[in-house]
Amino acid sequence: MDPLLTVEEAADLLHTSVRFVRRLIAERRVEFVKVGRHVRITESALIAFVLAGTVAPITIPKQRRAA
Repeated sequence: MDPLLTVEEAADLLHTSVRFVRRLIAERRVEFVKVGRHVRITESALIAFVLAGTVAPITIPKQRRAA
């Protein structure tokens, strides 16, 4: 099982603000665990969030030159 991260640790891992991570939790956009009144996030949940938002680049095929 992944270690449980605090909101501050999750923000550091994502290189974002604590406010952004709290908004992700409030909007239920990232999976989290409640331990009593504390909120914890697994590293795998953060990775899944990042992968879900990853956009592949557009590849443009090389055009042939007219002879």
